[in-house]
Amino acid sequence: MHILKKIYYSLVPLIILLFFAALSSVLSYLFLMMAGDVISMRKIVSKGAQVFLLFSIFPLRRYLQLKWSDIGFAPKAIFIKQVGRGFLLGVVTLMPVMIVLYFFDINIIDQSIEWSFNKLLIKLLLTLLVALLVSLGEEPIFSGILLAGLRKKMTVIVAAILSSSYYAAFHFVKTKTDIPYQDITMGSGFELMAEAFANLLNPEITSAFIALFVVGLFLATIRTQFHQSIGLCIGCHAAWVWQIKMGVVFFDINKKSEYYSYFVNDYYNSIIGPLVSIWLSLAIVVFFIWKKYYRQSQ
Repeated sequence: MHILKKIYYSLVPLIILLFFAALSSVLSYLFLMMAGDVISMRKIVSKGAQVFLLFSIFPLRRYLQLKWSDIGFAPKAIFIKQVGRGFLLGVVTLMPVMIVLYFFDINIIDQSIEWSFNKLLIKLLLTLLVALLVSLGEEPIFSGILLAGLRKKMTVIVAAILSSSYYAAFHFVKTKTDIPYQDITMGSGFELMAEAFANLLNPEITSAFIALFVVGLFLATIRTQFHQSIGLCIGCHAAWVWQIKMGVVFFDINKKSEYYSYFVNDYYNSIIGPLVSIWLSLAIVVFFIWKKYYRQSQ
C-alpha cells in the first residue's frame, strides 16, 4: 500500500495537467463558437492550460498547507537580490555553452543585421522582459509548489527527479496542428490534447528531453540546497531564456557543422541538447563535491 501511495502522489501532477488541458479544450471550443475565427484553437488550448496551471498555485498551496516560504519565496528585499544573483548564475552557466557553439561554427554571427544603439537596447529589454515572464510562470510551479508538495510525501532526491521529469515533459506537450475553423467540433480540443501528449513519445525529442531534465535537476538543486531560494531559480532561468532568445537574434545556425548533432537537438532549438546535459551535470556534481569537502573542513 505504501508503494501505491508513492505512485499515486507521483501521478497527481499529471492528473492535474490533464484536467486543465481538458478544461482548456472545452473552453476553447465555446470561446471560438462565440468569438468566431479569431485565433487558432491550438494556441488557446495550449496557453489556456498553462494559465490554469499557473493560477492553480493558489488553491494547491492552501490544499497542501504550504506557506509561501515553503514554496521558496523569501521576504521581498531578499527575493529581489536573489533574482539578481540568480541571473548572474544563469549567465555564467550558459555562456560557456554559447561560446563552445560559436567556437565549433554551430552558431555563426548574422552579418546581415544592421543594429543601432536604440534598436539593440529595445531588443535586449524586450527579450529580458519575456525571459522574466517565462521564469516567473514556470519556476513557482516546478521548482516551487510541485517540488515542495512532492517533498512532503517522498525523499528529496525522488521529489527532485519527479519534478525535473515533469519540467522536461512540460516543454514537449505541444502540437503544431491547426484545425480549420469550419472543421472545429467539441472534440477538436481533445484531439489536439491527445496529439500534444503523444509528442512525448517522439524519439526526436530524446536528447532535448534529457537536457531539460538536467536543467530541472540543476534548478531543483538550487531550490533544495539553499533556504527560500526560488528567487535564485527565477533569476537563473530568466538568464538562460534571455541568452537563448538573444542567440536567435544574433546568430545563424549552421546545421552543416560536423559537430551539430553531437552538441544540440534540432527538434527543440539549436542550443539545448547533449552539450547542455553534460555541462550542467558536471556543475551539479562539482557542487556536491564542493559541499562535501566544505562541510568536512568546518
